[in-house]
Amino acid sequence: MRRYVKLSIKRVKLILPALTEATSPFWRPIKYSLFPPLGLATLAAYLDPDLEISLQDEHVEKLDLNDEPDLVIIQVYITNAYRAYRIADHYRAQGSYVVLGGLHVTSLPDEAAPHADTIFLGPGEHTFPQFLRDLASGTPQRRYESSVRTLEGLPPIRRDLIQRHRYLVPNSIVVSRGCPHHCTFCYKDGFFTGGRSFYTQVVDDALAEIARLPGRHLYFLDDHLFGNARFARELFRGMKGMGRVFQGAATVDSILRDDLVEEAAAAGLRSLFVGFETLSSRGLEGAGKRQNLGRNYSEVVRRLDSLGIMINGSFVFGLDGDDRDVFSRTVDWAVESGITTATFHILTPYPGTALFADMNARNRIETRNWDLYDTRHVVYRPSCMSPAELKRGYDWAYESFYRWGSILKAASAHKSAKHSLKHFFYSAGWKKFELAWDLVIRIKQLSQMRPLLEAVLAPVTQPVLRSNTREGTRPAHDAGSWEATLPVTALE
Repeated sequence: MRRYVKLSIKRVKLILPALTEATSPFWRPIKYSLFPPLGLATLAAYLDPDLEISLQDEHVEKLDLNDEPDLVIIQVYITNAYRAYRIADHYRAQGSYVVLGGLHVTSLPDEAAPHADTIFLGPGEHTFPQFLRDLASGTPQRRYESSVRTLEGLPPIRRDLIQRHRYLVPNSIVVSRGCPHHCTFCYKDGFFTGGRSFYTQVVDDALAEIARLPGRHLYFLDDHLFGNARFARELFRGMKGMGRVFQGAATVDSILRDDLVEEAAAAGLRSLFVGFETLSSRGLEGAGKRQNLGRNYSEVVRRLDSLGIMINGSFVFGLDGDDRDVFSRTVDWAVESGITTATFHILTPYPGTALFADMNARNRIETRNWDLYDTRHVVYRPSCMSPAELKRGYDWAYESFYRWGSILKAASAHKSAKHSLKHFFYSAGWKKFELAWDLVIRIKQLSQMRPLLEAVLAPVTQPVLRSNTREGTRPAHDAGSWEATLPVTALE
């Protein structure tokens, strides 16, 4: 039975519960102090500014659960789901109206629904404003499912609710939603069911949001910043001359396609997350990652290196066909190629994905304990090695890639001495000074490290645009406002 709805909403609380891995003994505080909860700040922009609004991120502060908000909005990922449900149950018991949304809610709505008065499936730019209107009239629905997909007329993000001093990269930004590709292990297809799976802001609106951000450094959290070549090209041309340095994510094929990456470099791109995923063609085919098939990974590295762009390479272990040699092959290639930082993952079949459906049908899912679905644990039966071997190989890959000798060898792979130094300081600074990072976070001086980050991201060389390449014409097709929050593309 639907609970009584308070028509008078005065106090609103938005919460990002901590991911399970952020509370483990191996928690790296700096990793979870990178980006603020941008998705929740985006939803807050639809609220009446006269309301008493608070936004809490449990990764950087202890949650206050002794308050009495009228409306509680909680963002749910798979590895914070149990924590999110406990918080939701707590506030519902004391009379708050609780709503849940995000990737996990969208993939398993029937699991989430008992813990909320209202749940949201998919992006919230259209459904959340409708919910607020329904709530005001006393007729909120139990479930809202996104079908209208547009970023036009998006209100300015409530960045005033973000505690900038708690984050190394408070200037995170998302200018598109979703991804034009359809990899079997990716959440995005399920999250964007019922509408377009990739769409962008109006360029002028994106530039206006960038202009509002103080400082020089930006991090685009978009799943695929180059996903719409026309949009990206206009964005980068508009950013040129702003004096920004920025980081983002793109695919192998988009880097090789035309001169878009040169346009990005001219606008200030200094570091790029690239989903190599595997060196195996069979693995790429099995994962549906066709955008990587037949592409020359070494040419990707050479091209980015020539522009002075550092690479955060993403790799997945445990694809069908991966054997015990996959770890050394991958690490050796990454080090010899001069990959600056690497993000390794154990293949994880998230519910709502094609991978999960396939493995579930073949009885390969070993556990549905969502706390273990963090890409650090083996939750399924691999095809060519044991779960223990996969876990050991994953751990070894991180240890091997970030040894001092590996860092030095990878740094020396660059043609420019300046790029080699940048590589060394960036990679070593990220992985070899945990105690220093922890101290800076404890004394609340993380913001003082931003100038150092900007210095490391300073340009190595001036990019020269190629004159005989055709303009990208791929039509528009990371993330909805319920989802653009955590460092999915951040360093490990």
